[in-house]
Amino acid sequence: MLHAAFLGDSNVISFIHDWVPLLLMLALVGLVFMTMRLVPRTKPAEIKPQETPQIVWADIAGVDEAKAELREIVDYLKDPERFHRLGAHVPGGVLLHGPPGTGKTLLAKAVAHESGATFFSQSASSFVEMFAGLGSARIRRLFSAARRHAPAIVFIDELDAVGASRGGPGDNREYDQTLNQLLVEMDGFGSTGNVVVIAASNLLAKLDPALLRPGRFDRQIFVSPPDVAGRESILQVHSRLKPVDPDVDFSLLARQTSGLTGADLANICNEAAINAARRDGLQLETADFDQALERVVAGMQSRRRMTDRERRVVAFHEAGHALCAELMPSLDPVHRISIIPRGRALGYTLNLPAEDRYLRSREELIDMMTMLLGGRAAEQIVFGSVTNGAADDLKRVADIAHSMIHEYAMGTEVNSQRLADHLQSESARRMHDAEVRDLTDEAYRSATDVLSRHRPQLNQLAEGLLARETLERKDIEGVLEGIPAARPDRRPGIHLGLAAATTPEATSTSQ
Repeated sequence: MLHAAFLGDSNVISFIHDWVPLLLMLALVGLVFMTMRLVPRTKPAEIKPQETPQIVWADIAGVDEAKAELREIVDYLKDPERFHRLGAHVPGGVLLHGPPGTGKTLLAKAVAHESGATFFSQSASSFVEMFAGLGSARIRRLFSAARRHAPAIVFIDELDAVGASRGGPGDNREYDQTLNQLLVEMDGFGSTGNVVVIAASNLLAKLDPALLRPGRFDRQIFVSPPDVAGRESILQVHSRLKPVDPDVDFSLLARQTSGLTGADLANICNEAAINAARRDGLQLETADFDQALERVVAGMQSRRRMTDRERRVVAFHEAGHALCAELMPSLDPVHRISIIPRGRALGYTLNLPAEDRYLRSREELIDMMTMLLGGRAAEQIVFGSVTNGAADDLKRVADIAHSMIHEYAMGTEVNSQRLADHLQSESARRMHDAEVRDLTDEAYRSATDVLSRHRPQLNQLAEGLLARETLERKDIEGVLEGIPAARPDRRPGIHLGLAAATTPEATSTSQ
């Protein structure tokens, strides 16, 4: 009996050893299949329209061309029959592209409010899913919901997240399916009726060509940074509900903010209000806007303490920038010089453009490089050595010189052709490098010559900075009174922005 019991126990152990792992594996596979069967049965979340944004045309300034283009969309959605009688149909898609902060999203919201259309807003990244088919299914649900609520506007922000060119490195079938579904919904296979797709992107060059053809995005509207009149209008829009001192000159402030976008200007108005609240003021004064501009453009005031020698180096560095800017014929007059550290910059020079400029001559670009190299030249003249404070200046000079030769063909020998870097022969590259070196050397010699001939004024500007830390336009004019420009044909020039001394790990602030 003992032998029989032992045999029975052996059979049980053998059964457990042979069959239990197999049964556990089968149970696990069954659980996985049950889960996969249940997942598709989960009802997807319904896509609902957003509350109509309370943005009107009057809330948007500085983008008059884009507003004029979009008014036609509003007119169509309000009265489609007027267009149907003549055989016209609404553009199926409108692509708003341009730098960040120029008001693309605000424009889409204004179209929805002014037209009274139902508004659907989605970020393109919400269509990018990990599981196959979910992204394209979400696009189908979105357009289906939009057709049910027509007339409707579908706004897709950051379109490049789902609409980038196909055929790049790697293979992502889910990404391609999502983009293909968007293409189908926007062309004749998925007629959208009175549904307008408005998309925004900062990267037009990266979008798939199939998206950009007529029939999908019929209109491409470039939303550019505002000009001086647009900047003044934007500042007034963002200040109209704030108690602003009547003495605040928005025209002057607009001239000081060349190159800034609507978002930057809105931030300046908000920072001005914060400054006024910080000092318990009843109104926003000019000083509040000046401080806000410095904070937005140059960064917050730093608590770093410099040695006396460092302060002298920075003072002469910024004085060199300012003096070259004043004496170069094509550059804008200097509005303010400061050696108060802000952000990662140890000082800055702010120019005041007379007007916005879009074309630059060879002479103007050389003057620009001369101004940038004025800080380095001043250090060499005064102290007999140079510091790392010109790191950002040198980078910007190199970029300008490289563009002059490689893109604008503004060299001595290279003056009629533009060649891509990777297509040049070794001899052509050597010639181009020599041309770049000649341009930068010419600008540095010009800066050294100007500062050497006006050394007393350089000293006065630097000593004024050391005593007061900041010099305004009237102070600069007092120092330079009676000095003619380097050339008699002085004219309004390009606003380059801020030129500043830097620490080793920093870059100069710029507009």
